[in-house]
Order: sequence, then C-alpha cells, then structure tokens
Amino acid sequence: MIIKSFRGLLQDGGQDKISLHTNDGSTGYRIVKFELMANRPMQVDSEHIVQIFSIEQSSIPTGTTVYVDFNQQTLLAAANLSNETTGQQFPINIVTVFDNMTFNQDIYVTHTDTLGAGAVNYYIELEQVKLDLNENTVATLKDIRNLDV
Repeated sequence: MIIKSFRGLLQDGGQDKISLHTNDGSTGYRIVKFELMANRPMQVDSEHIVQIFSIEQSSIPTGTTVYVDFNQQTLLAAANLSNETTGQQFPINIVTVFDNMTFNQDIYVTHTDTLGAGAVNYYIELEQVKLDLNENTVATLKDIRNLDV
C-alpha cells in the first residue's frame, strides 16, 4: 500500500488544489487520514470548517454561515476544529472521511473560520490504488458528471 501525504496552511476563505490527475486515470486515491491544527492554537478563538471536494469550488464562504451537506456528491471529507482561549481545556476536533470513495482527479481543500479570520493547518494522507479499466471508467465518469453540478 502506497500512502501519499499532503499538508498546507489555509487562510479564512481559502482553497488549495492537490494535483492527482494522470494521463490515463489508472491511479486512484482514497483518503485515509485528515487532520487539522489551528495556526495559533489556544491563542485565538476560532471555529474552523475544512472540506475536501472532488471539484473546484467557485466561492468559499467566510463569516458565520457555513453549511456542510453530506448529500453533496462532490464532498469527500469534512472536519470541524473548535479552538477557544477560555473555558475549554483542549481543542475539539471532529473529522468525517468518506473512505469508500475512490477518485482519480485533483481534489480541493477549502477553509472557513466562522468566529474570525484565522488560518488552519491541514494534513491529508491518501492511499494510492491501482484502478482496473472498469473502476477507472466509473471514477472518470463521476468526475465528468460532477463538473456539471
């Protein structure tokens, strides 16, 4: 099993592209680990919402209104990190990864801080899998279909 890892720092309203596409689409990936850490842990109140999508998002919300919709077909994972300076001993971190989803194209990581404008660090591990022709076709068709969403 080959594991590839990616990390980054996202500002409020930010989006990172993780390039995974290949010419033939025969390499697929599954998310096996997704972790967050505030850029200024225990120093600034923040409520980080980080989501991983299979398509680029046209806009990333900032401010207090963020919706996480598990029915959204392009959503691969979501995480929430609450970091308060008072009344809370430890940060609260909730992560949901849809580990049965295999993809063979680029993915996009987005971030919103609903309490301020803080930044957040992310760490992602992807399991690399070899796709047979049928799996390759299904993953590619899903990506094409999601472009029209």
